Amino acid sequence: MVHILTQQNSVANHFLAELRNVEVQQDRMRFRRNLERLGEIFAYEISKTLPYEPIEIETPLGLAETSLLQEQPVLATVIRAGLPMHQGMLHVFDQAECAFIAAYRKAKKSGTFEIHKEYVSTVNLDGRIVILADPMLATGKTIVLTCKELLDEFDIKSLYIVAAIASEEGVAHVRAFLPQAQLWVGDVDSELTSKSYIVPGLGDAGDLAFGVKE
Repeated sequence: MVHILTQQNSVANHFLAELRNVEVQQDRMRFRRNLERLGEIFAYEISKTLPYEPIEIETPLGLAETSLLQEQPVLATVIRAGLPMHQGMLHVFDQAECAFIAAYRKAKKSGTFEIHKEYVSTVNLDGRIVILADPMLATGKTIVLTCKELLDEFDIKSLYIVAAIASEEGVAHVRAFLPQAQLWVGDVDSELTSKSYIVPGLGDAGDLAFGVKE
């Protein structure tokens, strides 16, 4: 199941537009904040799909009936680029536990690349709802590798994958190899370059948020 924010007009369009805009990108703090804002929107939208239970709240004047989340999800992210979106989601799911994955693409002399995963730091994910955020879903290989290893190690109840911008190829790859996951993206672009950059995309999210890496 794929959910695309821009299929319905909302203020998310503005945040995505600023993320793509080469002039606005010069303001690193604003770039991070726009990723945070998208994380907040994704968290709110995903919250509508989670299980709730009825509860009574005692007020100074009586009892109020409402429904609250049965459980907080576990928020996972691929560092470093995913940290701002992760923080935005934490603003909404403010009691959530977290997981952090260090994974990156390493270029080869042939012009291709391979996925390297350094480590995973996580709570127990057995029986949990997991939301994994990474701003860019290019080929989808990093996300698939990461999620497959988590699914092999833990009995995850529900898996959500969140990206600000995805390529059509990346969406297809995730759907083919992670059919049990729900995919939430801000927008989907058609082109992927030979170096696996999304076009028009927005560039390198990690570099724009935190500085150009060596």
